[in-house]
Amino acid sequence: MLINLTNHPSNKWPAEQMEAAIRQFQNVEDLPFPAIDPQWSGDRVAILAQQYKEDILALRRNKGTLSLHLQGEFTFTFHLVNLLKSEGIDCYVSTSHRKVVEQGNKKTVEFNFVRFRKY
Repeated sequence: MLINLTNHPSNKWPAEQMEAAIRQFQNVEDLPFPAIDPQWSGDRVAILAQQYKEDILALRRNKGTLSLHLQGEFTFTFHLVNLLKSEGIDCYVSTSHRKVVEQGNKKTVEFNFVRFRKY
């Protein structure tokens, strides 16, 4: 199972990403990414990461083997990846091709999923 802890719910993923997730992990379940105030201290972010680690360990106890798809606020992601790796939980990030089109003052960015990469 892949737990998707990002700001991008899996029901909005492109078909290629969902197909790759099912092929590699069999199932996907979303866990909403927390709102992290930019004014918070690093210690407060680390405490939140510890709380999420405990929640994810509880999920593992209830659901069995799982991996985590984790992307978002950098310091939270850094803390949580390190905590989960120490518990033997594999963490992944989505890789993509980034296509940028600029027209005058307007910039459009398109991301095309490529694969899941292990942290």
